[in-house]
Formats: sequence, structure tokens, C-alpha cells
Amino acid sequence: MKRREFLGTLTAPVAVACTACLAAACSKSSGGGTNNAPAPPSNVNFTINLNTQLMTVGSSVAQNGVIVARLAAANQPSSFVAVQESCTHQGTNINFSAANNQFICPNHGAIFNTSGANVGGQSTAPLKVYTVAVSGTTLTVTG
Repeated sequence: MKRREFLGTLTAPVAVACTACLAAACSKSSGGGTNNAPAPPSNVNFTINLNTQLMTVGSSVAQNGVIVARLAAANQPSSFVAVQESCTHQGTNINFSAANNQFICPNHGAIFNTSGANVGGQSTAPLKVYTVAVSGTTLTVTG
């Protein structure tokens, strides 16, 4: 059998095998699908001292599975946002991008706005948003 004939006989089986592998890689049961992340933390209750953390607009801190970001200068609840730290796609810890006011997953590029809504990337589920309260220079996150 000539090389060309031999390669021609492999084309269909290889294509079928590749298609099956790709389908399996993207299915939820294999860990490649959307929303395979662990559940977001519940019963969250912690405080942050605003004299030592989150002192500048655009700064963020992760604690207890939650990432808190400062959006504005005033010490009031609307100046902060607290969302689950793990991406809703596969659970990778997200980062806050001060330049874009967005949370970004470094793993597959999911992008979330400050309301927790997915605005790009592979994830389709929103981030859990936690309640923020401020009393003087103490920020409390609950949820």
C-alpha cells in the first residue's frame, strides 16, 4: 500500500476520534464545562480595617474566599464591592483589574463587572456578590 492510500484510510477514523475527544473535553462531566467551580462561600462574615487595607481606589484584597475591591475614595458601602473569589467556570481565583473596573479570571479569560455579571469569556454564571457595610474605618463583609 502506498503512503497516500494508507494516510487516506486513517483520515475518517482519526477525525471521529478527535471529535469524540473534543466533545469529552468540553463536557461538564470532564471538568471542562461551565459552572464546574466549587460553591461560593456562604455564611461569610469578616471585617477589614480601612486604615491598613484598601486605602487606595483600585486596590483589592482576598479573604475567606471573597475578593473585595475599592471602587471610589469615600468610606461608604457603594465605594466597595465584594464577590466570590473563585471563577464560576472552573474555580480559578480571579483578580481585580482597576484599569477596567472588572474581575478577570487568569485561567480562561472570563470577565465579570462590579455587579458580578459575566461580560465575557467562557463562564456564563455570575459571581456571588456579598453585602458590604462601613462603620468609620471598618468595612464588614457578610453573606
